[in-house]
Amino acid sequence: MCGIVAYVGNREALPLILKGLKRLEYRGYDSSGVALLEDAKLNIYKKKGKVSDLEHELAGKNLTATIGIGHTRWATHGEPNDVNAHPHFSNNRRLSIIHNGIIENYASIKQNLIKKGHVFLSDTDTEVLIHFIEDIHLATAGSLESAVKLALKEVVGAYAIVVMSVDHPGQLIAARKGSPLVIGVGEDEFFFASDATPIIEYTKDVVYLDDYEVAIIKDGKLSIQNLDNTETIPYIQKLEMELETIEKGGYDHFMIKEIFEQSRSIGDSMRGRLRSEDAHLQLGGLNNYLDKLAEADRIIIVGCGTSWHAGLVAEYLFEELARVNVEVEYASEFRYRNPVISEKDIVIAISQSGETADTLAAIELAKSKGATIFGVCNVVGSSIARATHAGAYTHAGPEIGVASTKAFTAQVTVLTLIAIAMAKRKGTITEETYRQLLIELEHIPEKVAKVFENASKIKEIAFIFTYARNFIYLGRGLNFPVALEGALKLKEISYIHAEGYPAAEMKHGPIALIDEDMPVVFLATRDSSYEKIVSNIQEVKARKGRVIAIVTEGDKLIPGMVDFVIEVPQTHEMLTPLVSVIPLQLLSYYIAVMRGRNVDQPRNLAKSVTVE
Repeated sequence: MCGIVAYVGNREALPLILKGLKRLEYRGYDSSGVALLEDAKLNIYKKKGKVSDLEHELAGKNLTATIGIGHTRWATHGEPNDVNAHPHFSNNRRLSIIHNGIIENYASIKQNLIKKGHVFLSDTDTEVLIHFIEDIHLATAGSLESAVKLALKEVVGAYAIVVMSVDHPGQLIAARKGSPLVIGVGEDEFFFASDATPIIEYTKDVVYLDDYEVAIIKDGKLSIQNLDNTETIPYIQKLEMELETIEKGGYDHFMIKEIFEQSRSIGDSMRGRLRSEDAHLQLGGLNNYLDKLAEADRIIIVGCGTSWHAGLVAEYLFEELARVNVEVEYASEFRYRNPVISEKDIVIAISQSGETADTLAAIELAKSKGATIFGVCNVVGSSIARATHAGAYTHAGPEIGVASTKAFTAQVTVLTLIAIAMAKRKGTITEETYRQLLIELEHIPEKVAKVFENASKIKEIAFIFTYARNFIYLGRGLNFPVALEGALKLKEISYIHAEGYPAAEMKHGPIALIDEDMPVVFLATRDSSYEKIVSNIQEVKARKGRVIAIVTEGDKLIPGMVDFVIEVPQTHEMLTPLVSVIPLQLLSYYIAVMRGRNVDQPRNLAKSVTVE
């Protein structure tokens, strides 16, 4: 939920840290700050608001330190302001810390420290942690890294931290539990960040810290130990990410760039896995588990937000194609129940970032019950990728916009491949259907590209509805989760209240909201529910609702009934969500832009939700 950047080496730290913070601003943008160690003095500069506000504050200052830490904050403890912004000092101001996560037992630790004479300036749990580390360091007279380990053994919660000390110039100490932290290894220099985006410009060599690991940069060398002082050899991986994938590339916003990237990212999700000409379908990460998948009594899908919607699409796919019982759970609710799980159950955990705290907790619960866990995520080396038995990366590329777009379609694509592979192994679909699905999947990228030809028309429709205070989205079958996703996108970035429903449920309550001012978006593609959707549209029009319909190209009936029509290409019914969601993403984007919203960084939201 917050962004961490730190550097030690021979370069000037401040420009590098500020650039990195801008790249991590999607993770938190309530406030930002930096701490620099220069001339045996620890200086902290921090500011409420965007990184650009911090830059303005620092303008004209001659800051040439070659070691520093930086942070972008998404507030949990204490309101967004200059004082609560990170970094924070220890009591004697000789230590500084940046932190992503929540220290749950901070209140009791704080009370004990107050009794010892500690004075706290902020409302944050983070300031308590650095005071606690200082207290242990002074009491034990041991090394700083030992004090960090002892403190982390006592705290409850999640953390990714970097600590810097006046008394140890050239040294940085970092640790993680439940929040991501990656280390970039360069020539006599080291980088720390919440993800690889601030690092890629400088090095492709990275180390992903595991839970309960502590990384120490000392005398120009990296060592990694656990909290019990056992040393491990750093495993250096090569980044596959390219710098241009995290730049806007001429677009006004990352969100619109990522929407238009879907004609490529969907193809990337299938590349090397699907080849229709010889009916080839292979997901390397699941090869050793296909039999277990085929023998599963039940599939439980867990996710949050957009990932939960992708799971709802997968429920239809697995039940229809593979004939297996599927349950889709909010990860945040699943972990607090006592769910009935057996060793024959498969749990599929979906997360764009691979770091979603609630989803990680659901995984650990399911593993403790003996279930087999598959992960579907986008970020290589993420916590979920490492916590699961097997899985598949979506290969969507970095998604910087807070509101997920290409991550959704990539997740649905990979889940579709898994469902088809399972159905093939079980023999629940015919060879003809199997081949037809593979052929249709290969054509999805070009069909998505065709939807973009309607972008100007969607923009015109968006202009008409910038006045709206409420929206209703309706769909049936596979298009019901798409209706939910469309409503979520509009809420997230335009701040218009929107709700998605199964179209048949409209009569059981939501129809009371219909009047001449209520926009209603229908997912009305030609599929097995088409006639029913036509009836639902008539019910709304009889009550003067203003209807926007997403229809299949060539539809002659619905355009004569509704106010606005957006066409999408015909495809196999099982693959409809991959094309029908695109107009809803564009509609939300254009409405939000016309209302003057910050679409890449909508208020109160963060990209990677690493706290519960």
